[in-house]
Amino acid sequence: MSPFLSADPPQFPFVALLVSGGHTQLMRVDGVGRYELLGETIDDAAGEAFDKSAKLMGLGYPGGPALAALAESGDPQAYALPRPLLHSGNLDFSFAGLKTAVLVQSQKMVASQGEVAWNGSASGVKLASGATPGFENLPLSMRADLAASTQAAIADVLVKKSMTALKVTGLKRLVVAGGVGANTSLRSQLNAACGQRGVRVHYPELHLCTDNGAMIAMAAAMRLQSGLQAARRDYAFDVKPRWPLQAI
Repeated sequence: MSPFLSADPPQFPFVALLVSGGHTQLMRVDGVGRYELLGETIDDAAGEAFDKSAKLMGLGYPGGPALAALAESGDPQAYALPRPLLHSGNLDFSFAGLKTAVLVQSQKMVASQGEVAWNGSASGVKLASGATPGFENLPLSMRADLAASTQAAIADVLVKKSMTALKVTGLKRLVVAGGVGANTSLRSQLNAACGQRGVRVHYPELHLCTDNGAMIAMAAAMRLQSGLQAARRDYAFDVKPRWPLQAI
């Protein structure tokens, strides 16, 4: 519901692409409380792929913004990384294998340079926990190329699956929400793809992409206004750690 807080709020119905550290889902949204799951990740979420790949590159956590910043000066076609489930015939996602591919590629890059021993014992080099030993010693251009290639692989899958969801549903409106929705490269590619297909795309403002109370309040207000939720004076509620969106 966070895009409803933006200066350009969407209208129902639409396809929602939810991309965050914990979720990667495509939903058909026909109204408040009227959600149909079209596809979701079967392992890691897109945000996890960003964070885990960034960790391998010694960029720390949260890694998404740091990886995106490094990618700005890189070549997104430098390394042929996999696009998992891109041609699966469904709308599900998988990003766990991408992290493994980034690990293997980073190891190959270090080995090709021969700058650091595999035990990470190079003099004066302080490695981030979980980083590929020696990766920090590589030239900036090489590190940027791997970051750009990783970002491109993630964005490519998200964009193409989103376009397929729009085609399957016949809808002409896409709403993007979640922390990964702040990624400028993803936004650029989605804008281009939607523009070619005559699809309106909506994003929340950048400060509303991450966890915030405003989106929770908006969701609650819309449920009250729609009559789906009755106001209660005792403020009692049940805690549900895993609450399928379709069941709300």
